[in-house]
Amino acid sequence: MNHTAPTYSADFATAAASRLSRAGFLCGVVGLAVAIGLGLAEGDHMRHFWLSYLIAFAFVLTLGVGGLFFVLIQHITGAKWSVTVRRQAEFAIGTIPFLAFLALPLLVPLFSHEGVEEFGGLLWSWVHPHGDHAALITSKVPFLNVNFFVGRFVGYFLIWSLMARYFKNASIEQDKTGEHELTVRMRTRSALCLIVLALTYSFAAFDLLMSTDPAWFSTIFGVYLFGASFLAIHCFLVLSTLYYQRQGHLKKMVTIEHYHDLGKLMLAFTIFWAYIAFSQYMLYWYGNIPEETAWYLIRITSPWTNWSWIEPIGHFFIPFLGILSRHIKRKPPLLGFWAFYILVVHYIDLYWLVAPNLYPDTVPFNGVEVFALIGVVGLFLWKYGQQAKQHSLLAHRDPLISDCLAFQNY
Repeated sequence: MNHTAPTYSADFATAAASRLSRAGFLCGVVGLAVAIGLGLAEGDHMRHFWLSYLIAFAFVLTLGVGGLFFVLIQHITGAKWSVTVRRQAEFAIGTIPFLAFLALPLLVPLFSHEGVEEFGGLLWSWVHPHGDHAALITSKVPFLNVNFFVGRFVGYFLIWSLMARYFKNASIEQDKTGEHELTVRMRTRSALCLIVLALTYSFAAFDLLMSTDPAWFSTIFGVYLFGASFLAIHCFLVLSTLYYQRQGHLKKMVTIEHYHDLGKLMLAFTIFWAYIAFSQYMLYWYGNIPEETAWYLIRITSPWTNWSWIEPIGHFFIPFLGILSRHIKRKPPLLGFWAFYILVVHYIDLYWLVAPNLYPDTVPFNGVEVFALIGVVGLFLWKYGQQAKQHSLLAHRDPLISDCLAFQNY
């Protein structure tokens, strides 16, 4: 490690972050208010709203926890290229305690619906038509019950928040002290934290999304959501960096080379997500076990057939071809377009995972989903912007920053 590396000036984007924060708060409040109003108007005991809120929450959770994966992996590998974009991921992980607050409304459908009592407190029992696999579902009650779920989620968010707080604060402390030993400590501690995060996030994926069909099970689902989350955070970093650069920040600190690397990782995890998605489908098709194939049967038959085609075509082939070229990766506006596109299909993927469990005979997508997403994403951006107002966008005293600025793709 070079202990004589020069330091660089901090880059505070107070005005730009304030604008982002205000816009996010306004979108959050208005979006959720409209979504609640539309949900009440449907007269279905708010089932559609709670489904939409669950999916929107899962979307922002993939950004927060995806950011934590990103930060830990950069530290454990001693990555040099990412130093000038890492702080934005640190702001994303700083939202995790707030995401725990956003998870609280999900307790309402868990504790208030009559199906909770009917099925012994089974998690999300208000979502799933249980008839065909009642015995299998009953055997899962000791794990998939509301009280245990709440306890687990408290544990997940406590662990994630502690990790996020440590790595964000250590990085910000280095801005003040320039202490190189902080980089060594973060690298050392990231190894254990990465293992803990992988385990807790896998269980959270089972609890939050897979359990909306309690008869279904998949040992690969945690990896599936990890791939989607890591893809999403790279897309978010591209869009966030473009926003700040258009506001006059990070102009010389995030170069075409860094965009190129972000683009390569977007491409890599588009392929990785597709590999995991296909592996899961292929194994269930080959095994042909009723408890497993029933989940796919809903999705490959009307009215969900066209939505299922979005998965291989819209989520893989189109972005794969779109960002395959080196020239696209080195043109930030075009890369930004694909980053936004991938985040859209990422949301569609989450919707496809959950919505057919509640509505197997119809596709309910309407304004409830749109405004719930606007609301929850808006609140996420509000909290993200609040942190960006207070701290430098640049980890300007990181000992690897000179190597980062000298980085080139070959």
